[in-house]
Amino acid sequence: MTGFANSPSGSAQPTGPQRPRWTRRTVVPAAVALAFAGTLTLVACGPVSPLTTGHPVAAPTSVGTQPVDFTTTPDLTAAVQGVVPGIVDIDTTLGLQNGEAAGTGIVLSSDGTVLTNNHVVEGATQISVTDLGDGQTYQASVVGYDRTDDLAIIKLSGASGLQTAPLGNSDQVAVGDTVVGVGNAGGKGTPTAASGRVTALNQAITASDDSSGSSEQLTGLIQVSANIQPGDSGGPLVNSSGQVVGMDTAATKGFRFGRGGNQGFAIPINKAQSIAQNIENGSGGGNIHLGDSAFLGVSVSNAQSGQGALVQGVVNGGPADTLGLTQNSVITAVNGTNVTSATDLTNTMDQFHPGDNVTIHWVDGSGQSQSQSVTLAKGPVG
Repeated sequence: MTGFANSPSGSAQPTGPQRPRWTRRTVVPAAVALAFAGTLTLVACGPVSPLTTGHPVAAPTSVGTQPVDFTTTPDLTAAVQGVVPGIVDIDTTLGLQNGEAAGTGIVLSSDGTVLTNNHVVEGATQISVTDLGDGQTYQASVVGYDRTDDLAIIKLSGASGLQTAPLGNSDQVAVGDTVVGVGNAGGKGTPTAASGRVTALNQAITASDDSSGSSEQLTGLIQVSANIQPGDSGGPLVNSSGQVVGMDTAATKGFRFGRGGNQGFAIPINKAQSIAQNIENGSGGGNIHLGDSAFLGVSVSNAQSGQGALVQGVVNGGPADTLGLTQNSVITAVNGTNVTSATDLTNTMDQFHPGDNVTIHWVDGSGQSQSQSVTLAKGPVG
């Protein structure tokens, strides 16, 4: 279930046919590397082989107005039924990538506060959310995100009276526990469930993006044998008591984990709750970015010299374009903070917001050092 998106190769304004809604073009980059302020992107969707063989899916069972596909583990059926009304399907439009993506979210408040993976909404220019409890579809905006821990909080517009998910205590999770991952596998809009067992705790994985060469380490994860798939990202990992003990995370084409297959991962719900509360309380700083993402308007990769972010493409009319940055320019610093890689640029940009005036330092195609101030624009999420 872990995934990231590809970034358009060599162009910050990709063209081509619209992608199916459950396939997310691997977008990482820095293409929006900062076009979106995001270098690596865990992507929630995209065709990919299951991480585990899992169990065969049984005939659909009714949960409210939504059919649910259960695995053959009968003792978890009731647990899943109690959680489904507290989750949402998330569909995003990726305007700059000319694509669409889908994922899952966990309802934290009756007025529409929802927890999901950052990679589910990263790069989104529009977010549409269907609540499985009331069957209604809402537009949503991002309150804040933590890229390092792959978490985001979104808020549904006009929502009230939503059923919240029953949260448990992830500190009590033990190896061998029976669990079930619930989500929107394949982005089809039908809730699905995949059962398995906890196989390890406190795991760390390195997620790397094929197109940019950037990487990020996710830590403290719950490892499971459940067949978690793209589209499930952001959904709940549920214990046998029907409590959410983790948030599923999955990998997809273009974004890979530094481990083999046949394993899934989830972020412990206690950790996710703590970060979510900081975002909701407006406590920025550290790895948390509040509000809209700043937009520089470039796609980047690591410079071969190992010093800087190599510009692969520039968005027409964006801040970088007004500065005169071109393909093969190398960004070396932002406001005096050195940039040594595409990941550095993403993390540095997360410190800013639309309207901020920053000084960009770069080396142009002729080898000349340049520096100039520019006002950052509002960009896609994360």
